[in-house]
Amino acid sequence: MIMLAQLLLSLSILVAVHEMGHLVAAKYFGMRVEQFSIGFPPKIWSFKKGETEYAISAIPLGGYVKISGMIDESLDTETMKQEPQPWEFRSKPAWQRLIVMLGGIFVNVIVGILIFIGITFYYGEVYMKKDVINANGGFAVGPVGESIGLKTGDKITKINGNDFDYFEDIIEPETLLSSGQYTVDRNGETKTIDIPPNFIEQFSSKENARDFISYRFTPVVDETSPGTVAAGAKLVKGDQIVNIDGKPIQYYDELVKILAEKAERKERPITFKILREGKAIAFRGKLDPDEYIIGFRALKPEAFFNAAEHRINYSFMESVPRGAKLAFVKLITQVKAFGKMVSGKLNPQKSLSGPIGIMQAFGSEWDWERFWSLTGVLSLVLAFMNLLPIPALDGGHVMFLSYEIISRRKPSDKFLETAQKIGMVFLLALMVFIFANDIVKWIAK
Repeated sequence: MIMLAQLLLSLSILVAVHEMGHLVAAKYFGMRVEQFSIGFPPKIWSFKKGETEYAISAIPLGGYVKISGMIDESLDTETMKQEPQPWEFRSKPAWQRLIVMLGGIFVNVIVGILIFIGITFYYGEVYMKKDVINANGGFAVGPVGESIGLKTGDKITKINGNDFDYFEDIIEPETLLSSGQYTVDRNGETKTIDIPPNFIEQFSSKENARDFISYRFTPVVDETSPGTVAAGAKLVKGDQIVNIDGKPIQYYDELVKILAEKAERKERPITFKILREGKAIAFRGKLDPDEYIIGFRALKPEAFFNAAEHRINYSFMESVPRGAKLAFVKLITQVKAFGKMVSGKLNPQKSLSGPIGIMQAFGSEWDWERFWSLTGVLSLVLAFMNLLPIPALDGGHVMFLSYEIISRRKPSDKFLETAQKIGMVFLLALMVFIFANDIVKWIAK
């Protein structure tokens, strides 16, 4: 329910500002706006002010503005057969109609930029220093990282042949889309690890992102979970696990690997040693047959994080260029990903997400920073997708209006109606595919 609430709030905000962009531009040029709706019919609630009815409708997957004399999804062909009126869309100069159609796209870009400026100003930015992570035993590598040749303990020194400063640079979508290389130091030997062209497909879920790489830390107990081996052994805060089944343990990822191997063998007995106030203490126990975990939350290693974390706080004036740059990097990354899908380098089934996938991305806990960050990205994606030259999207109208301005010949209403119908059929088919794809991926999880 929290996921759904975040999705609906985000979409409602973005649809409202997008359609408001069309409405304001249309009214500025003297066009009559018959209806402004957030959501698609049936209508839930509405009120009328002046010539315009403002409505909230039941299907919260978009919205629309009904402008008099415009061929749109309503396909009001009867009105189009009548003589054009001076307040109608079709009676206005092509350049004015073009601005109206670009109004929603323009507002979405501006809103996306403003959101990232706000995030930058309010939250600042926190980065993890690559050099500190490398000095602390290198990176912990999960199955996704191992699939391209990385190994736990690797020290990543360069990306695409260039030095870098922060852990976040390694996992940036821009990096994952680059089809470049990581340069690693593995036990004193330099190796290059290629980033496959479709590697970003592995990051369709937070779980896969965590299974790529992370930093290493010592397995020190913060608190234990009831009914687990840790609780039975009465482990206390500060206990450091140093040995499991006779194998020395220095990092948390080593502990996880041993437990995974025991789970694979269905091996429940476990022996381990902890270090408490300089004294080694040995324990025996049996792992839960359904959950092969010791049952403790790891203590955040303060010394490591104090050394590795680099927090940057920005004044409002500093946030403006930084937030705007961040927004455009996000937009360019999405455009690159779309280009790779069109060229066949990315599988649309793995890379495309619809409402269900987006809902899951918001997470089951309400996190305002994540909410606004995703909303900012969605606003920029909505602007880009609406600019595509597909009839029934804003980009389709922009394409025909651009033709009219350049050629000084207006396409016939019949042609525009046919193009609108074809575009609507295509978009409906695309929506069915995206929904079905979302459901398949959801079931697979």
